[in-house]
Amino acid sequence: MSANLFSRLFDGLTDPAKLAIETADGGRISYGDLVARAGRVANVLIDRGVVPGDRVAAQTEKSVEALVLYLATVRAGAVYLPLNTAYTLHELDYFIGDAEPKLVVCDPSKRDGVAEIAAKVGASVETLGADGQGSLTDAAAQAKEDFATVPRAADDLAAILYTSGTTGRSKGAMLSHDNLASNSLTLVDYWRFTPDDVLIHALPIYHTHGLFVASNVTLFARAAMIFLPKLDPDRIIDLMARATVLMGVPTFYTRLLQSPRLTKESTSHMRLFISGSAPLLADTHREWQARTGHAVLERYGMTETNMNTSNPYDGDRVPGAVGPALPGVSARVTDPETGKELPRGEIGMIEVKGPNVFKGYWRMPEKTKSEFRDDGFFITGDLGKIDERGYVHILGRGKDLVITGGFNVYPKEIESEIDAMPGVIESAVIGVPHADFGEGVTAVVVRTKGAPIDEAQVIKSLDGQIAKFKMPKKVIFVDDLPRNTMGKVQKNVLRETYKDIYK
Repeated sequence: MSANLFSRLFDGLTDPAKLAIETADGGRISYGDLVARAGRVANVLIDRGVVPGDRVAAQTEKSVEALVLYLATVRAGAVYLPLNTAYTLHELDYFIGDAEPKLVVCDPSKRDGVAEIAAKVGASVETLGADGQGSLTDAAAQAKEDFATVPRAADDLAAILYTSGTTGRSKGAMLSHDNLASNSLTLVDYWRFTPDDVLIHALPIYHTHGLFVASNVTLFARAAMIFLPKLDPDRIIDLMARATVLMGVPTFYTRLLQSPRLTKESTSHMRLFISGSAPLLADTHREWQARTGHAVLERYGMTETNMNTSNPYDGDRVPGAVGPALPGVSARVTDPETGKELPRGEIGMIEVKGPNVFKGYWRMPEKTKSEFRDDGFFITGDLGKIDERGYVHILGRGKDLVITGGFNVYPKEIESEIDAMPGVIESAVIGVPHADFGEGVTAVVVRTKGAPIDEAQVIKSLDGQIAKFKMPKKVIFVDDLPRNTMGKVQKNVLRETYKDIYK
């Protein structure tokens, strides 16, 4: 049997009429419809010259058609490259130049700008709007739905997702068909998904959480999902009367808690609330349980690894902890300097190993080698500990990565833009606790004496240069940045100093 993720998802489909997706406006798409639509789009991809191994980049708003594009790309043996819809043309130029896709799919309003960038690597361009309309769906309407899924090996690439480090350029994490399938099947079992489940899907689908966890897990379970374009607290509470699962980032839970409609009664039909992509504050966890009677299940994953750990379905869901390693995944804590494994309860670098762990960084063999131990463990860059019960606790990041609203932001990129502004001597960008976003991007700036630059000017200068989610929520001006004896800026000191600014 082919290891193609599409084959593993849909081969052996026994009930093609079973509901797969309900749209926000009440549209209903069955499993059979999904397979047929993916066949049409796969035929378009082949017609556009896409061959196995080629990259198909997509910067599209969330829609059923956008999800079909992902499934069709995998079905055709190509490599799916989702791009955050907030990325500017300036940022897209790097991603497209680095990945060299054969085809780029974008919103019709961005076609001209994207086409100019795509031309540099010889890529063609198709369009797909938030309404599901565009040149791609026009072509698909004329294509045949029959398509022989391209055989793929377990280690062949299914997707590349760009992730942020703290220095240097963004890296493309290479995920295989088996990385995605094995992790999803583990989660179906661990979280007790069945065909009777209905997931409220309000996450974006250019990100691991919404695309690979929410969508793949639902499809593997033959469950259904209600596709919402974005977070809408009132709509979500309405849907809880007939749904069973919600997957969200901490922002979902803090916003829902603001509604007086959130009660034990309104959540009584739900069986599971899952949070990830950013740390859920322990206070939020406790308040949610008090209001609804449900304990949020927090888990821990990364772009490079899919999901690594999860609080249990049965058993204690500990506030501030992300649970034990998932079945088939190994987690350990090591001394960051020596790599030696540390005893339970000691703080160090979290490392993981398993079929979920990616194949390396796209066209960065040296970087890939430096991130793995000789025994195959991946060095996550997250600092934490494993307690006596095996629960993992994330305590910080060795790489200063900021995770805001579930999105990775690396400070160096924003610092470079701020440092280039007239009147700025230097800057340091940090993440500090934020109830809505997990962490709030915060810029600490040293300006030249007498320079008139203020917070509004910094924000205005960044507008259009970086994605909105990377924008500092506050800009703080100081005389000097704290440094150690080697002259390195002590971001840990800054994080401690400003830890309460969003409270």
